[in-house]
Amino acid sequence: MPETGAKGSRINTDPAPAACAALLAAAFAQEPAVSWICAGSAPVRTHWFRATLRTHAGLDGARRTALVGADGRLLAAAVLTPPGATPTLGARALWAARTGLRCGPRALARTLRYLNATDGCAPPGAWTLEFIGVRPDLKGRGAGRLLLDHVLAATPAPHGLYLTTAHPANVPLYRHFGFATLRETPLGPISVTAMSRAGQ
Repeated sequence: MPETGAKGSRINTDPAPAACAALLAAAFAQEPAVSWICAGSAPVRTHWFRATLRTHAGLDGARRTALVGADGRLLAAAVLTPPGATPTLGARALWAARTGLRCGPRALARTLRYLNATDGCAPPGAWTLEFIGVRPDLKGRGAGRLLLDHVLAATPAPHGLYLTTAHPANVPLYRHFGFATLRETPLGPISVTAMSRAGQ
């Protein structure tokens, strides 16, 4: 059941994966890692998010949370993975096939390079904030902050939260929310910052 939010918006704790993928594909249009993986192509980015969120939805305990406007449209979306949750070998193979077919071998190879570069960074028992994004026309108007506040308050994460970002402007923003830098990893033309927030 959606919860009531501020300014006529509400929190939906079970938005459709496809709707979240569409919003995130738009929100991440200028994000360095996604731009590198998808070679700046909007169609590739759209297919990449669809394949990724479709696979993510099959994980036990996976969470999607969205801020929804009065008109029913998603304003912002967040995707979280619980500690220890990983796709089965079959799900990984299906994701790889979909990604390779719809996005091309370069996008598949670069995604795997990103995952390998960040593997093992998460603190034991931490949840992973995979993505959080805001509809582009609403940037800077508080939708992302409202959703992140909800995610931080509602996620049962006694061992903390973990995320990675390749956007330098995101690092001080996440620090404001209590995240600390764990490691910086160069990867091709980008630099990936791993961050964590202690459990409460």
